[in-house]
Amino acid sequence: MTLTSILINFLQMLIVALGAPLLVGSVRKIKARLQGRRGASVFQPYRDLRKLFAKDAVISENTSWIFRFTPYLLAATMLLSALIVPVLTIDTPFGVMGNIIVLMYLFLLGTFFLALAGLDAGSAFGGMGSSREMAIAALAEPTVMIAIFALALRAGTTSLSDIIANTAANPLLMLNAGHLLAFVAFFIVALAETGRLPIDNPATHLELTMIHEAMILEYSGRYLALIEWAAGMKLFLFLTLLANLFFPWGVALTLTPLALLIAFIALILKVGTLVIIIAMLETAVAKLRLFRVPELLSGSFTLALLAVLIFFFVK
Repeated sequence: MTLTSILINFLQMLIVALGAPLLVGSVRKIKARLQGRRGASVFQPYRDLRKLFAKDAVISENTSWIFRFTPYLLAATMLLSALIVPVLTIDTPFGVMGNIIVLMYLFLLGTFFLALAGLDAGSAFGGMGSSREMAIAALAEPTVMIAIFALALRAGTTSLSDIIANTAANPLLMLNAGHLLAFVAFFIVALAETGRLPIDNPATHLELTMIHEAMILEYSGRYLALIEWAAGMKLFLFLTLLANLFFPWGVALTLTPLALLIAFIALILKVGTLVIIIAMLETAVAKLRLFRVPELLSGSFTLALLAVLIFFFVK
């Protein structure tokens, strides 16, 4: 890799790391406006993180090293994932190794340790949240894989960069029924993976309904800041995958300054559109009852499977 390529990949990681709180704040702001409220500033998540980093962490004496290690692992896996996901350019440092399988393993690694941390404190709510999180992950992860495989079959590779390059070279693929079905399936799973409505509600602390929040009830201080920051980065990465994999307009195929500038503007427009859609959806729908969540995820799995079948039967 050249020095320019290294700097650009470092820039992509910075965009994910520093843009994640702004993304979360934007969703909250748009939701507040749609609900007739003024809402907090889009920069409020930055202030929240700064406040949490300045606070001391209160740790139960019953916890093990897993409880302390998990926040750092979550942040590290999200930063590493930012080097795999093509944010501005398809020139990623891992090349063919940076495929969807490796990316999903990184996401699952963070989910696994977060579930362990929820159990580690011995809290009843932590155990409840961990069991729910793993049940959702077991349904969501196969859908992600199959939805991406629907695109990978047309590109002949599981490399995210090559899939984007193939779709950009054949823009009519974006109008294919299988492509659109895979997008809808991936969008539903993205809501589940990032704890958004109608699967989970990140703004509530109701004991009987929370999933992600139940696992992190025992965290405070810098540990909670790292977890919230990692959750924001995960949302950013999923929206970037939705934007660049399925609609790769503007993604830089070369490392020229003009191409990178266009890619940055396109990323803002595409992710901004998805943010507005998520805010409108969360304003319009209520949280599903827990036993209805598997039905929704099973539906998304069916859509992803149909997207794969269309590749074989519809040319």
